[in-house]
Amino acid sequence: MDVNAVTFYPWLMMSVFFIVLTVLCFNFLGNGLRDAADPYSTR
Repeated sequence: MDVNAVTFYPWLMMSVFFIVLTVLCFNFLGNGLRDAADPYSTR
């Protein structure tokens, strides 16, 4: 991707931001469910 395209059209990065945010949410949700299912795990 051309850096000038990002400086002229910053809203193109919004889709990337939402994808990263969705992946992080699923990651934290999975970690929380694993900790809730097995609270005595030693990680």
